[in-house]
Amino acid sequence: MSLLLLLCFFAFLAGFVDAMVGGGGLIQLPAMFLLQPQLSLLQTLATNKTASFFGTSVSTVRYIRRVKMDWKHLAPAIVSAFAGSFGGALLVSYIHKEQFMPFIICILFLVLLYTIFKKHLGLHHVDKQLSRYRYFTYAISMGLIIGFYDGLIGPGTGSFLIFSFVLLFGYDFLHASANGKVINCITNIAALSFFLVQGGIVWNIALPVGIANMLGSYAGSHLALKKGSGFIRMFFIAVVLALILKLGYDYLTKP
Repeated sequence: MSLLLLLCFFAFLAGFVDAMVGGGGLIQLPAMFLLQPQLSLLQTLATNKTASFFGTSVSTVRYIRRVKMDWKHLAPAIVSAFAGSFGGALLVSYIHKEQFMPFIICILFLVLLYTIFKKHLGLHHVDKQLSRYRYFTYAISMGLIIGFYDGLIGPGTGSFLIFSFVLLFGYDFLHASANGKVINCITNIAALSFFLVQGGIVWNIALPVGIANMLGSYAGSHLALKKGSGFIRMFFIAVVLALILKLGYDYLTKP
């Protein structure tokens, strides 16, 4: 029971971070591996995804209520992200994720540098005047690629989504977080539907951890809405740096 309570604490922290800028998987999944070692790999991934979905749903609803969403523009990214995430989950047992890690770390490093040196990036919300064709191309490509990544690998999905909305569509960090959270919720549903079919969700762990993640997600989204884009930008930089260090350490120390 004490280990489960400790896992719930980490789940709260994961939900808090993830609600603002993504990266909650950095905290919750390693904690799940460490504190529930009796679970199989499938059980760990399925239980973690279930708990994460609870938290993602809470922050998504809060953002939708407080931030204006352009559903007509968001729809193609939602559909493609669902398809991409489900496809990634289908391939999860056939792919050696370690092969992708150097590439993912390099991408995150470029994202970090770009965000740091573009000091005004994401501080103001200005919808880019994109043609219908270009918008749909960007939205569908973003949804497919990041959705596939989330279903297959996962860490940093929320951060990649936020950066994509800022860079491609001119959103500020608050609007990017809100839209990114909607897409992330959809990718979670797609991957979770696969895990539900496969079985493996340990509900007596998933439910309390999910509730803790929900509480953290509520607190994180509240702080993000209160503080705005400047604060989210700083938090985004810190989380992306933590992602780089964590993934780099795991890759270099893996036997």
